[in-house]
Amino acid sequence: MSNDTDLRAHYQRLLERIEANEAEFRRLGRAVWRVQEDERRRLARELHDGIGQNLTALKHRLALLGGELPPGSDALRAKLEAAIALCSATLEDTRKLSRLLRPPMLDDLGLEPSLRWLARSLGEAGGPAIETDIAPLPELHSELQTLLFRVAQEALTNAIRHAQARNVSLRLTVTDGQIELEIADDGRGCDPAQALRSGGSGLGSMRERLRLYGGRFELESRPGAGTRLRARVPLDAA
Repeated sequence: MSNDTDLRAHYQRLLERIEANEAEFRRLGRAVWRVQEDERRRLARELHDGIGQNLTALKHRLALLGGELPPGSDALRAKLEAAIALCSATLEDTRKLSRLLRPPMLDDLGLEPSLRWLARSLGEAGGPAIETDIAPLPELHSELQTLLFRVAQEALTNAIRHAQARNVSLRLTVTDGQIELEIADDGRGCDPAQALRSGGSGLGSMRERLRLYGGRFELESRPGAGTRLRARVPLDAA
């Protein structure tokens, strides 16, 4: 009897140690992810406020220089206009990169406007039609908003880049203390097990990131039949 009691006590201690180690792993994983997002925020700000403003000033000076050219400088004026056009294109690319790294509206306005902006911007860039259906949301912790935005960003990018979908839907609902993000497309589909093993799709890292917050990840797909992705995470996860 004593041996059974000792064995149960030893088993209980091992179980508590495993649970403590898992909690510590999640804590460290969240801390690493927060550092990554802080670095994204810093880089996005430097691109917008540093490089972006310098490009704007350069474009303005080139335009002033063009106004000072004497008559008959057509060849030089054409070169100057080409330089201004290149400056404008680089400025637009810098702004897009800044917003993709960390859209300011995610911090300023929250998850819903950010998801609608993401769907609209990906659709306008020659991508598929992206339909959004977002239920009224309670106040969400900033980490939870960032988590769901990153999952949506990765899933929509996969639908466009890999699945070559023509139509994509994004739904965000809240039920039973959980928030669920569902993204479905009519693309060429995939083998879910292989897609999760592949590093190129980012699905594996998406699943692990959700696990850090007690979330669940589901992927339904088969070749030629589209893909449906669901991410569920508790509202109090953060």
